[in-house]
Amino acid sequence: MSKITIQDMELPELLSLQEVADNLNVHPNTLREWDRKGILAAVRIGVRTDRRYRKEDIINLVKSIYHDDFF
Repeated sequence: MSKITIQDMELPELLSLQEVADNLNVHPNTLREWDRKGILAAVRIGVRTDRRYRKEDIINLVKSIYHDDFF
């Protein structure tokens, strides 16, 4: 059985709050809290300062959680 790497996932370079919540299977409020705590920092864009998350940061978070054993 071959391993699937998270880099193989077809994700855009910047993801919305909801896209990340759906991909990580967490509530959007969890992502807001992680942003406040510095666990997964968001990039703020636009006048409304919407949160966007970098694909690279998500990959690094998942790797740190699974210690590269899962992928």
